[in-house]
Amino acid sequence: MDMDRRELADFLRRCRERISPQDVGLPAGTRRRTPGLRREEVVQLAGMSADYYIRLEQGRSPQPSPQILASLTRALRLSEDERDHLHLLAGHRPPAGRQSGTFIQPGLLYLLDQLKETPAQLLSDLGDLLAQNDMATALFGTVCSVREDERNVPWRWFTDPTVRAAYPVEEHDRLSRVHVADLRAAVARRAGDAASTALVRRLSGASEEFRELWELHEVAVRRTSRMRVDHPAVGPINLDCQTLLTPVEDQRLLIFTPPPGTADINHLELLRVVGTERFSPTG
Repeated sequence: MDMDRRELADFLRRCRERISPQDVGLPAGTRRRTPGLRREEVVQLAGMSADYYIRLEQGRSPQPSPQILASLTRALRLSEDERDHLHLLAGHRPPAGRQSGTFIQPGLLYLLDQLKETPAQLLSDLGDLLAQNDMATALFGTVCSVREDERNVPWRWFTDPTVRAAYPVEEHDRLSRVHVADLRAAVARRAGDAASTALVRRLSGASEEFRELWELHEVAVRRTSRMRVDHPAVGPINLDCQTLLTPVEDQRLLIFTPPPGTADINHLELLRVVGTERFSPTG
């Protein structure tokens, strides 16, 4: 990622000019000819070299480190969006933001409830099923459950053979790699936090297949995909899966729709009639 020196210099100047000395606990003083903070005041607050900061604002500095950017974020009282923008201009990936965890925003629950004719699920980035609507329950049943001991999709995929029975055998290898590559991306975003580390450790201890795939170090965020579910009452249903990320990116809304112009539309309509009967996949 390249550093944009000109935009970075302009952004720093604008942020400095927007903050008054009183905002950061400094005396206003007299004969202040420039709006906002002086450069030496930013340097004092950030605890950095005056010469280096001057070169930053002049667009002729070397790339600042993440530590310097963190100091500037505090000194200039940047919001999370401004902090992320600062990192991107400096050529760095923004630090991980706040996570929702298992707390579901009321708006997302309302949206799930409104999607009455389309299967939809809300998952964490680690694959924990947090909520699903009635159509998703009718489609997947016991393949996925919101119960805490059953809700992690990768865990169930690699440890419960009955889960795979709902999918064509020829798709198993591909889906295994999809699960692992998506989980690998989430673990990296979380910088190896306790939850992601514990999940990888559990999976590695329980599944040789997972261990072998994890060693490949494949990374791919699951955004769109096509899948086939063998429903015991309706038969095979081909579905497109569209993934919508929440702003904090540790929760994602999955929406399952039939490919346009296919018989799968009729199969999904039949599923609405069947309703939420208990899903019992057969081998």
